[in-house]
Amino acid sequence: MNQFIAHLALVVRDYDEAIAFYTQKLGFQLLEDTILSESKRWVILTPSASSQCTLLLAKAASPVQQKAIGNQTGGRVFLFLHTDDFHRDYQGMVSRGVQIVRPPAQEVYGTVAVFEDLYGNLWDLIGPNDLNHLGE
Repeated sequence: MNQFIAHLALVVRDYDEAIAFYTQKLGFQLLEDTILSESKRWVILTPSASSQCTLLLAKAASPVQQKAIGNQTGGRVFLFLHTDDFHRDYQGMVSRGVQIVRPPAQEVYGTVAVFEDLYGNLWDLIGPNDLNHLGE
């Protein structure tokens, strides 16, 4: 058996503002943007071409879903973005105005910083431990 998680649905307020944030602020690639109906689109983003798991943007369609925007996990870190170059990606996020919630710290599993997406969902940026660039 060969199974994997293909997409993670991220509830958003607006497709276009979410696409702009993820492509312009985080450097994600837009893989697909297909209109399914007047109010629904199939929007897939990926941090890199080699990613197996992608983000599926899901526009909130009810008051219950609207309440979940930015708080899909009750305030816990929701998504974990791994990078081969923590310093490059962290500095890029800072320079593009991404809100950093917790500055870089070294953990046993790597160097990590917490950032918010445009709705307030918390993400970890995780890279290899690098003592030379911590705190920059």
